[in-house]
Amino acid sequence: MRSLPDRPSLRHLKLEAKRRLAAGEFATLHDAQAAIAREHGLPGWAALKQACVPDGPALLHLHWIVERFSGADRPGWTPPGEDEFREHFDDRFLAAIPVGDLAEAIAGIAADLRTELVVIRQASLEVQVQLAGQRYVAVADSVPPHRLIGLRGFVPGERITDPRLRGPRPSSLLGHPPDGIAEIAARACAELGLPALLLAGGEPGREPGGEPSGQPTGEHGRAPWAVATGHADLDRDEPLRPGHRFPAPGVTALVTGTVVLRLVADGRLALDDPANRHLRAVRLADDAVTVRDLLSHTGGVDNPADLYADSVPELAELMGPVISCSGARGTVSPSNGGICVLGQLIADITGLPYAEAATRLVLEPLGMRDSRFPAKAADIGPDAVTAYTATRDGALEPFPARVSTMPAVAGLWSTGADLVRLATGWPELLPAALARAALTPQAEPRPPGIGVGLGWLLDGRTAAQGGAGLEAITLLRSRVRDRRTYVVLTSRAVTIEALDDRLRRTWLNA
Repeated sequence: MRSLPDRPSLRHLKLEAKRRLAAGEFATLHDAQAAIAREHGLPGWAALKQACVPDGPALLHLHWIVERFSGADRPGWTPPGEDEFREHFDDRFLAAIPVGDLAEAIAGIAADLRTELVVIRQASLEVQVQLAGQRYVAVADSVPPHRLIGLRGFVPGERITDPRLRGPRPSSLLGHPPDGIAEIAARACAELGLPALLLAGGEPGREPGGEPSGQPTGEHGRAPWAVATGHADLDRDEPLRPGHRFPAPGVTALVTGTVVLRLVADGRLALDDPANRHLRAVRLADDAVTVRDLLSHTGGVDNPADLYADSVPELAELMGPVISCSGARGTVSPSNGGICVLGQLIADITGLPYAEAATRLVLEPLGMRDSRFPAKAADIGPDAVTAYTATRDGALEPFPARVSTMPAVAGLWSTGADLVRLATGWPELLPAALARAALTPQAEPRPPGIGVGLGWLLDGRTAAQGGAGLEAITLLRSRVRDRRTYVVLTSRAVTIEALDDRLRRTWLNA
């Protein structure tokens, strides 16, 4: 077995694979790459590529956590003080999770920290690792000194032991899913340990030849397809249907952004207006922050600490009458607080509650009849899925029926088909120039290669939006050139990068 050098060069390894292929050692380039990976003690080329990525700031901070806390359950260990924590965690993170609570939580997994840390995948500001069978995702700030702004653990599918997930999951379809999608759904549901998984997709336009698809299409495009796999509720043994509603954290922000752009199109505000010019119920601490800053996550607005409640609070109650902006203006940094402010701005300009304005200006025009913004837990309704959290020993527990405190960020409950209608139809609600601006990077991409439009994440070929609540994961990805779209909805928080990759290859690259 060969050892990798301290600074392995992926370019050098690629050239070696091509040289050995040309020399006739292997039949294909894939075979050559796989053999080189095994020679270095790694299971495959993907793992070798990850090994060639220098440690980014998120991984460096994780190494500090491992070294500092691995002895937390042993006599004589002393926890780090607040100043030491602030060298590794951003102030906004520590405002949401106090130092004492964070230290206690990390100290509780000291034994896990003494096991091997395996890097699953790494980008410039984000890393996913595995420790003692648990997955952790850490995200560093884009601004030096790149302290952590996110750290979260996930129980992987192979650790789920709940007996209710044994055996094949029920499945039902809407429309005509492309070949292979049902198999992808079944595989992902089993691999990720999901009670429920819904995949949906579609594209604008009509069937080839100009003939209708045979199903109602509405005025905004071809009827969506969907694959529903698993159970909407495990205790009731209720199979998931395509018409069940899921919470849509993150994707809700696309509705909010589209409402704001409609108000811009109507001349009721301008993208470069200071947000405080239009806010009435609250104001931002920084008068210079613009509407464009809020849409592109460059306003430096802080995030609320409370994420769930029995009923939706007023923004002034949630974040105070003056909302702080401790981040760096002009630098991309995900800001739920900034989207919350846009929701208040919509209410202040229209004179309507945010949910009513969003329904009138986006949901109704796009035919999203199965979508709603519940104001309290009792309004979620019987057609909603039950969400679950996983314990460390692999059991599944129902997530309490609560609503998001941030309706403009995560307040929408929707079906897969309705979210496809949103992704394929939103530009038709706007002037063409404004729709193009929404898909144009507004600031320097951070991390490199991922730009931020007006409400969208952009990688050149696709536009995406998504989110992770405590109870769910949502992802919406749309091909820029023709708005071919897919949606992923889960009823348990998991990591879905591999599923995203499969859907890209099967549907967007078809």
